[in-house]
Amino acid sequence: MQSLTCPSASLVSRITMSLPQELLKALDDMVTQRGFDSRSQAIADMIHQQVTAHKQKVGNDVMVGTITLLYDRSIANLQRQIADLQYQNLSEVISSLHVSLADNQMMEVVLVQGRACQLEKIANQLITLRGVITGNLQLLTAIMPPISSPATAPA
Repeated sequence: MQSLTCPSASLVSRITMSLPQELLKALDDMVTQRGFDSRSQAIADMIHQQVTAHKQKVGNDVMVGTITLLYDRSIANLQRQIADLQYQNLSEVISSLHVSLADNQMMEVVLVQGRACQLEKIANQLITLRGVITGNLQLLTAIMPPISSPATAPA
């Protein structure tokens, strides 16, 4: 295995892999269609997604992500329930944005950070509320720097 310096990452390793011809063709087609600079970039992206999914399943790593909800705004008290759940999880909920859509629907995007298992729990609580049409939790292995703490909070 050979290590190289790369401007976008501090250190990369060169590896060799073997693939069936059909899979390589499908990979090359995807690289072209999605606009990746190289096979390596596409494969690194896929590996990163799988590592993130694995860490999410394990559940103890601190991760950052979004919970995206599409819901019917005409359902009584639904917006209040969503706000209450966010307030109950202030340690994990960083921010939220809601957008009015057509047909009496709302989209809410909640920025979260915390242990993957806790973020999954919060997402499930939100997604299963009556009136939520669909929802999705998307996690990343990156984390945000501290926003404030008792030591740094304004007096």
